[in-house]
Amino acid sequence: KHLTVDENIRVGSITRRDGAQKIRDDHALMYTHFPRLANITNRMAGYCSGGEQQMIAIARALMAAPKMLMLDEPSLGLAPLLVKEIFENIQLINREMNTTILVVEQNAKIALAISDYAYIMESGRIVLEGPSKELKENPDVKEFYMGITRGGGRKSFKEVKSYKRRKRWM
Repeated sequence: KHLTVDENIRVGSITRRDGAQKIRDDHALMYTHFPRLANITNRMAGYCSGGEQQMIAIARALMAAPKMLMLDEPSLGLAPLLVKEIFENIQLINREMNTTILVVEQNAKIALAISDYAYIMESGRIVLEGPSKELKENPDVKEFYMGITRGGGRKSFKEVKSYKRRKRWM
């Protein structure tokens, strides 16, 4: 049987033991964080857009009331407006639900914009780490991961690829 959007979200709470009222409150909160889902609660989740499916997956995971939520490439394949919406929600969830969130993301600009602390990895090794505010201003991070030249201009993809071969910190 295929699950609806609402059934998908509810199934996340199956292991909880903190009371029906708390679960109902959290269920309602998911639709506050993801209002787009409130309009499609009875739709089969498999027929939702990629962005909606990402929201469903995050809401379902949050229904388990985790202390830590791990997200792998939440922006993958999504339209820029949906990426912005999802990352704004990730930031709100972190603050309002007091949930630690570990995000693995290739979009350095948005990841650094919403995070407090970041690790930059190359070939499975941590090559830089620190407060996100500091990493955002690091000239190497700007050039290597955001495609911004030292003069503030934009680098072409070809130039960025070439730069990756000249790793400065490895």
